[in-house]
Amino acid sequence: MKNEKENLISRAPVVVILGHVDHGKTSILDFIRKTKVVEKESGGITQHVGAYQITHQEKEITFIDTPGHEAFGAMRSRGAKVADLAILVVAGEEGIKPQTKEAIVCIKKAGIPMIVAINKMDKAEADSEKVKRELSKADILVESLGGKILSIETSAKTGKGIIELLDLILLVAEMEGLKANLSDRTEGVVIESYLDQKRGPVATLLVRSGVLKVGNFLGTFSAFGKIKVLEDFQGKKIESASPSVPCSVLGFQKVPGVGEKFKTFDSLELAEQYTQAKQEKAEERQVIINEEGIKILNLILKTDVVGSLEAIEGVLKNLPQEKVGLRILKKDVGEITSEDIKLAQASKARIIGFRVKANKDIKNEADRKNITIIIFDVIYDLSQAVRNLMERFLKPEVERSDIGKVKVLAIFRREKNRQIIGGKVVEGEAERGVKIEVIREGAVIGTGGRMVSFQRDKKEAEKAIKGQECGMLYEGNVKIEQGDILVLYKEGKKKSEL
Repeated sequence: MKNEKENLISRAPVVVILGHVDHGKTSILDFIRKTKVVEKESGGITQHVGAYQITHQEKEITFIDTPGHEAFGAMRSRGAKVADLAILVVAGEEGIKPQTKEAIVCIKKAGIPMIVAINKMDKAEADSEKVKRELSKADILVESLGGKILSIETSAKTGKGIIELLDLILLVAEMEGLKANLSDRTEGVVIESYLDQKRGPVATLLVRSGVLKVGNFLGTFSAFGKIKVLEDFQGKKIESASPSVPCSVLGFQKVPGVGEKFKTFDSLELAEQYTQAKQEKAEERQVIINEEGIKILNLILKTDVVGSLEAIEGVLKNLPQEKVGLRILKKDVGEITSEDIKLAQASKARIIGFRVKANKDIKNEADRKNITIIIFDVIYDLSQAVRNLMERFLKPEVERSDIGKVKVLAIFRREKNRQIIGGKVVEGEAERGVKIEVIREGAVIGTGGRMVSFQRDKKEAEKAIKGQECGMLYEGNVKIEQGDILVLYKEGKKKSEL
């Protein structure tokens, strides 16, 4: 017990910055990075690792540099404790926007404290009081309006309020009393991951407890391995990483998923068993039983980084699947390969790429095997294309348009499936070539017959209007009788939608 207390240390707060697009999240992070990160021998930040640390008032703060609340949401949805504190960025001249509201929901679900940064206060039209009132309508009440949520006016352009924002982060961290035990088994979260063509799978990990060291055996939901190289956020090799420290790891046998928890094990075999057990359990839960008759669009999804993979998969899952099912057979990072084409050919799947490449040989192989490869740079365009592919499975909807009614006054001749009829237009109009529904004593007794020819005053005519009498040559399986009502209609095909 004494040893545990001795190993209990204060740790740096882990901060995530969320908000609407173009409200200045990245600009604030860039300003902090440029003014607070001390350049090391490697020459400053040499790579994007998804997280970094700064020093303020001799205390460290870790920032998760996520692409937005989608990636943060993906981490949170997997039950991973990622951040201790969220900064909600709202532009002073624009106020609350749709993604601001989504970010608020995300922060509340994570159950972590929040600081509001009202940004772009260097602009003449910025109005922080208006923003605060809008926030109150979204159930975010800041201190100046009688609430408990801290807020600060900032400008990433001039640096206004940035130092004060860092002060607030340290204040909240102190109030939260953030601690970690160095004696605990090492655990944490995958912040970012990708496939480096030269170095292999690379993962940015955030340590939550214990100490991560070179040589440790790691296991996550989808990958396992042994740490060969450990680097800090500036790309400098290190021997260990303590709680709240972001680090890059080389040694995974494949790219792990963003948001997955990692654990350390005593051997590579135990790490592999952990990963296999997790995947088998997931496969049991993900057995898809399709209703008879529902067609399935199979996809192979390849993206530049795992963060993109998470966001795209989330968008595709939101597409309607009542009429056509969507199945992602394979999702991976890196360039499109010959293996992808073989799988696509065997499963009749389409290959969808996002910010990846397919070299000339791969494109030629796909053409020879009649495999569709579509590559996108914008998630919205990708989503729309997948929707269009799904809609191709649907048969066009037949639309019926009623144009008139005719009351049958006389039957002049019958032969096989044809009848010559005299009638009067009682509603709308009648014209040649339309389809006919026969109603007798209020009940439909037949549909699908056709008006082959049409006469008025014993002369061929194109149409007759309400009140006019006409002669018709009817073709159909129903024997029409005097007194029947003929509903005249047209049919047209309309593209089916999901």
